[in-house]
Amino acid sequence: MDSNKVLVKIYGQEYVISGDSTREQIMQVADFVDSKMREVERALGAAPISKLAVLTALNMVDELFTAKKTVERLEELNREVMKECEHYNQLWEEAKSNYIQYKENAQSGVEKMEKLQEMFNSKAIEINQISQQKSEVEKKLAELSEEHQNLLESIKTQKENNEDTKDTIKEWEAKCKELENSFFDLQMENIKLKGEVDRYKRIVE
Repeated sequence: MDSNKVLVKIYGQEYVISGDSTREQIMQVADFVDSKMREVERALGAAPISKLAVLTALNMVDELFTAKKTVERLEELNREVMKECEHYNQLWEEAKSNYIQYKENAQSGVEKMEKLQEMFNSKAIEINQISQQKSEVEKKLAELSEEHQNLLESIKTQKENNEDTKDTIKEWEAKCKELENSFFDLQMENIKLKGEVDRYKRIVE
């Protein structure tokens, strides 16, 4: 890049400034130096230009150092902010991961609940069927009990009315015995069914 030569005026004196910067930037720098020298003049009063130039340079360097410290503080603050951002980004990623895991666990819980509900419905149907069978057995037991009672009363009546019908009575007694055996078998089946109902109820609960 070709150097630019710019004629500028600083504190009433003209200078030719040569540099790689643009003309506008060179003129802005010259105007800045001029304004700083005039600030020093207003604060100090009349003084040789060399002294004004030195004091202006000192003031400008002091401002430069102050600006550098400010930049360093801002850079340090920026590093801290970036570090905190990285920390919060990590927390955010962990939160997303935890949320995904939560959704997976929730879905698994729903599936398990559905399976349990299916098992419950199936067992409820089985219990209902067993309860119906139990009711039928109890009904048969009641009928047999009534028939057995009727036979006993008939035997008693026969014994009272006719002492000569022992053979008939023996037949009735044999039949009564068979009914008693059937009654016993049905009672055992009823006990078994009750046990099945209780077992299924415990499984469902």
